[in-house]
Amino acid sequence: MAEPVLLIERDAGVVTLTLHRPSAMNALSRELRVALVDAFTTLEFDPDARVVILTGAGRAFCAGLDLKELGRGAGPVGAGSGEEPNVIKAIASFAGPIIGAINGVAVTGGFELALACDVLIASSEARFADTHARVGIMPGWGLSQKLSRAIGISRAKELSLTGNYLDAATADAWGLVNRVVAPAELLPTCRKLAQDMISVPDAALRSYKRIIDQGFALPFGEGMRLEREISGAANRRVAPQEIETARLQVRERGQAQTRRDGC
Repeated sequence: MAEPVLLIERDAGVVTLTLHRPSAMNALSRELRVALVDAFTTLEFDPDARVVILTGAGRAFCAGLDLKELGRGAGPVGAGSGEEPNVIKAIASFAGPIIGAINGVAVTGGFELALACDVLIASSEARFADTHARVGIMPGWGLSQKLSRAIGISRAKELSLTGNYLDAATADAWGLVNRVVAPAELLPTCRKLAQDMISVPDAALRSYKRIIDQGFALPFGEGMRLEREISGAANRRVAPQEIETARLQVRERGQAQTRRDGC
């Protein structure tokens, strides 16, 4: 019996999805793309799935689309076809936070998969590359727009117009990833971060992610108007006693963190 191409692990509200084609550097075969779409479509309606961690098995996060499969005419390239499993759209349908645990190389479509996550934690072994131009295809999952917004247009052009690799330390310095940790600490760090997110009320967690994403897609002034509209309506529904209870909980948590950190 063949091993599954996507491993799914659940633990107290956190769902870890592991791309599981290590011998192919987790290249996105059609089977794996379908598995990712099915997983995120299911998680979209699962109230027990509050945070997702996305990572890869072996030495790669994801080497992108399976070019060997595509070279045999096994399906269309990119997300433009109605028959093509739209992985990025499926990921975007999940309302909770998605943490990318970048354990190794994230190349081209794998880079786009990483950019679909809300937070990126990288192993010191991680590397990123956009080889679309070298392969002779154009990105269809957002890389040409998201990367420049993440690291600046000049740096994005340097990567995309050369196909050069970006190491983890430079990705950290450029603001592409939130932090870099030792390989053995990658998943524990991501799980701790997921638990911190889960400690936030679920409705607030999802609503705050949504307002950040919606506002980021707008010019600044329009984003500010959007925030005022959403926050005004939402905040009027919160009772004063709820605010006081939450304030005390926030203070207690802050004091506990201070004691833990030795400050």
